[in-house]
Amino acid sequence: MSSAIAPKPPARRGRLSLYLDLVRWDRPAGWLLLLWPTLGALWFAAGGFPGWHLLAVFVLGTILMRSAGCCVNDVADRDFDRHVKRTAQRPVTSGAVSTREALALGTVLALAAFGLVLTTNRPTVAWSFGALAITLAYPFAKRVVSMPQAVLGIAFSMGIPMAFSAVRDGAVPMLAAWLLLGNLGWVLAYDTEYAMVDRDDDLRIGIKTSAITLGRFDVAVVMACYMLFLAVWGWAGFAAGLGWPFALGLVAAAGQALWHWTLIRHRTREGCFRAFWHNHWLGFAVFAGVVGGNALRA
Repeated sequence: MSSAIAPKPPARRGRLSLYLDLVRWDRPAGWLLLLWPTLGALWFAAGGFPGWHLLAVFVLGTILMRSAGCCVNDVADRDFDRHVKRTAQRPVTSGAVSTREALALGTVLALAAFGLVLTTNRPTVAWSFGALAITLAYPFAKRVVSMPQAVLGIAFSMGIPMAFSAVRDGAVPMLAAWLLLGNLGWVLAYDTEYAMVDRDDDLRIGIKTSAITLGRFDVAVVMACYMLFLAVWGWAGFAAGLGWPFALGLVAAAGQALWHWTLIRHRTREGCFRAFWHNHWLGFAVFAGVVGGNALRA
């Protein structure tokens, strides 16, 4: 006599696993996009290796703040995300993690990052409050701003003036503003690619994005933003005398930007998402050129 074996119910996921999903731990591309320009600014500010203390502060701080930003973003977007296939199963949207839990986790992560900043100097601590304010404002910008990617661009660039301030005892030269402007162009490029993935869903639910605002000019503007980034950082690197290693990194980054054009020109979801996902390699190429140029000059 045979007996049927009842299927086991799906195992409940542990809180740690859910929290790691919430902060996108399995998708490091997000914090790498923040990390490379921040570290590049550190090397520019120090004229070479900035020291292990500042390197640790900015690497760990970048990871912590990006993770905190994910918590806030998912709470703010929970009612929108459930209508988008790609985001419907995020922990907050699906109800696996409560909004209170997500905000508590985000607060802990932000406080940990603030603790790192406290080991630098007062001006850098002051800059961190501005960075936090912009990080908190970004998730709500897409409700009122036609190009919320510009707000994200500022949030993702705040590590640049903070790096100069930390290295130079509070002094933030005009070079930092130029590097921030160039990095803003890069963020606009890759986050518009990201917005192109969800354009149809965003139109349906009423979210404002650069992909919608730019319409048929989206690809042209993305490429122009890449050019702005490479031109400004290229000018800064050559003005600093970084030489052929920096030129090599810049050429590698430009080659990747051209490859991204082949991925996004037909505006397919797969192509646009692939271009966005690989942008951290473009940023790494520029950063590697900055490091190599400073090492050769030393």
